[in-house]
Amino acid sequence: MTPSHQELFERYVYAGAIMRDPAAVADLFAEDGVFEAPLVPEGHGLPRRLEGRDAIEAGITAFHAEPAFEGPVDTERSRYVLHDTVDPDVFIAEIDTVFAAGTMSLVQIFRIRDDKIVLVRDYFRAP
Repeated sequence: MTPSHQELFERYVYAGAIMRDPAAVADLFAEDGVFEAPLVPEGHGLPRRLEGRDAIEAGITAFHAEPAFEGPVDTERSRYVLHDTVDPDVFIAEIDTVFAAGTMSLVQIFRIRDDKIVLVRDYFRAP
């Protein structure tokens, strides 16, 4: 059965923010999947563009090593809203993630194909 946008997004959040498992995040992507973070300053733990599962896993591993994002996510206070688009393979997530050190607000655009993520554009500004 094809997962809904919400199911796929919740798997993505669970693998990344809750379990902090870069391999599980990468497994949600197609082999040729792309993760982009266009607002991250050059030289900051996460490259702006990661292409392919191996690069995505390595990039997420580096991101999790950033001191600003150590510690668990406060799931009780974190929130998200999903928006469907006219393209059934694209959805948008507005997210407020609460960590012990503060809140990160971001927008992510997802493109999916055959139940896998082919593109995530992650618009956040790292501290």
